[in-house]
Amino acid sequence: MNIQLVDVITTFMVLFAVIDITGSIPIIINLKQKSGNIQPAKVTAVAFGFMLLFLFMGEPLLNLFSVDLSSFAIAGSLVLFFLGLELVLGIEIFKFDLSKSSAIVPLSFPLIAGAGSMTTLISLKSEYDLMEILIALLLNMVVVYSVLKSTRFFERILGAVGIQVLKKFFGIILLAVAIRLFLSNTGIQIPANGA
Repeated sequence: MNIQLVDVITTFMVLFAVIDITGSIPIIINLKQKSGNIQPAKVTAVAFGFMLLFLFMGEPLLNLFSVDLSSFAIAGSLVLFFLGLELVLGIEIFKFDLSKSSAIVPLSFPLIAGAGSMTTLISLKSEYDLMEILIALLLNMVVVYSVLKSTRFFERILGAVGIQVLKKFFGIILLAVAIRLFLSNTGIQIPANGA
């Protein structure tokens, strides 16, 4: 086993960019306000479990259900699309049982452990050592937990107006990401301007 620090850092940065937990702060705050409690440890553990499962058994598991990676990504894009609509329009699509909700869905999946991060894990396996990927994934989960645990801090810093502005902005970003994910996996092409 030959673990290279540079490879661990590279893998960490790739996963950090794909998971984009810091960009999801407005969504996390929104889910917390609706569900009352997001249980950071549980959400992080479930997301980590999903990603580990996909790292080791992703393609065989999807093949078992006759689902290809593109179909999986399209399904994830639809969930992200509706989550983005919630933020932009201020409507409630995801319902929560306030007595026991921990916002596992859509927070653990597909926001943290989404189609993008899962397909990225499979891609990384072809370039990096498995132990390097595991270390990078574990470090990312520490960052995820820290951000989830700090929602009260972010709420204080941003204030009510700041949260509303960020919700709308990141809602539009989330819609764009969902549409891009949908288009790239369906093969649909949008003509360029002036075409």
